[in-house]
Amino acid sequence: MIESLHVKDLAVVEDARIAFGPGLNIVTGETGAGKSVLMGAVDLLRGGRADHSLVRSGASQCLVEAAIRPGPAEPAVRAVLADLGLPPCEDGLLLLRRTVAAADSAGRCFVNDAPATVQTLRRLGPLLIDLHGPHDNQSLFDPATQLAMLDAVGGVRDGDDARAYAALFDSRRALLARRDELSGGDPDARAREIDLLSYQVDEIRAASLTDDDGEPLLREHADVANAARLWEIGREATQCLAEGEPSAFDLLAAAQTALGEMARLLPDAVEWHEEARSIAARIQELSRSVESRVEAIDASPERLASLEERLALVKRLERKYGGSLDAVRATLERASARLSDLSSLDERRAACERDIAAVEARMRPVAEALSARRRAAGVDLEIAVNRELRDLGFANARFRADLAAAPFSSTGADAVEFAFAPNPGEPEHPLRDVASSGELARVMLALKTVLAGHDRVPVLVFDEIDANIGGETGNAVGAKMRQIGDLGHQVLCITHLTQVAVYGRRHLVVRKGLENGRTVTTISPVDGESRVQEIARMLGGAGITTVALDHARQMLAK
Repeated sequence: MIESLHVKDLAVVEDARIAFGPGLNIVTGETGAGKSVLMGAVDLLRGGRADHSLVRSGASQCLVEAAIRPGPAEPAVRAVLADLGLPPCEDGLLLLRRTVAAADSAGRCFVNDAPATVQTLRRLGPLLIDLHGPHDNQSLFDPATQLAMLDAVGGVRDGDDARAYAALFDSRRALLARRDELSGGDPDARAREIDLLSYQVDEIRAASLTDDDGEPLLREHADVANAARLWEIGREATQCLAEGEPSAFDLLAAAQTALGEMARLLPDAVEWHEEARSIAARIQELSRSVESRVEAIDASPERLASLEERLALVKRLERKYGGSLDAVRATLERASARLSDLSSLDERRAACERDIAAVEARMRPVAEALSARRRAAGVDLEIAVNRELRDLGFANARFRADLAAAPFSSTGADAVEFAFAPNPGEPEHPLRDVASSGELARVMLALKTVLAGHDRVPVLVFDEIDANIGGETGNAVGAKMRQIGDLGHQVLCITHLTQVAVYGRRHLVVRKGLENGRTVTTISPVDGESRVQEIARMLGGAGITTVALDHARQMLAK
């Protein structure tokens, strides 16, 4: 329910804070007092169109904010907030706020005190509030809403058939997406892509790249390119180590002899003698390693030309395909996989089509079972709504729920169209073609009465529901709105009809007056004797008589 509504500088309302209650809330007041401002305020919070002319003269902006308890709509509201990354409701309370600027600057929207967009309000609004008045786009026109109402009567979406159908539909949707993916693109562009990928794959595969084409290739090329200098340096090193005269080995041999003599006289020299012998052996090994490594270099012109050719090939591939040997290999892997996909596209698309046909064959009997339940529910809904419409003053009106075959959708293979004929002898027309807002409001009231235990939209707002009715019909309208409110909905009704007004659990009066030469509208609750006074005013106008007061008390008591 809407717990509170704050309206500031909207049209003739300077600053009003309104506390609504559960059940049926009645709003009354003189014609032109500003009752429609409430409808406008609620519509703004549902994401309705903002007009700069709504801002009260002299103000820079108008403000509308509400604290709403989503009630049965809380799971859907929570899902929207999570999807948009908005703060969750604290203590089950949703805070909506919207401003409209007087100038051309944009207004602002907030949800739970976090900045939001008008589109956010348009997603949340229909989950929370059904608005029924002149010129409003009503949810009743929405085929999806009509189908949901029909399913609620028959309990269609709570059964095993609905769950089985939903699982099959999800499978089909995934297959359709895969088929679109396989079918997408320009055939000429695909052929060009195949040509390009084939060239890339052939070029890289022809190179027969191995790990030796990385660092080992670079090192060998450097060896061969510098072979002459390496031989020269290597020869110099081996001369110094072991082959020259004198060499390091020869000098160490002499040192080893001297240390051997010393060891006979000085025990400490034994260790030194062994160390000199070890170093001499290592120098010999080092000399042989240098000589072997240098002599292993193939410095022939043919080998150098072969290495330079290979290195140029590798560098060219690296430049074309990512800058490194690993990148070239990754390119080959990706191109090969993509080429395989494109080359087998027709076969995979045909397989996907066969899978889709198989799933649809399984969906058809389940969808037909859902349709059968909906046809039965349609009969029940027609009987119940027509009964309610008779109570609401449509003695000979006809309501019909037409069910037609439709392509597979997430809810089945049915399309629903609610049709209505208010007078005998007239054909039924789709509800969206019914011109009278009063008639539409009463049809919605009849539907809401039938569906009161199933509907998840917590707040219903009615305006002009009392158009062209009176007497017992007015009593029936009021009684049914109160019934809906007592079954868990909050109903806000703007009315001129006393028969409707007396059924309210809470009664608010809109009054217009002058303050400092300006028109000011106030909205305040009435109860007890003040409510009697308002009902009497509605019965007899400004000159309230004792008879009108007694009549008002009798109506309220009844």
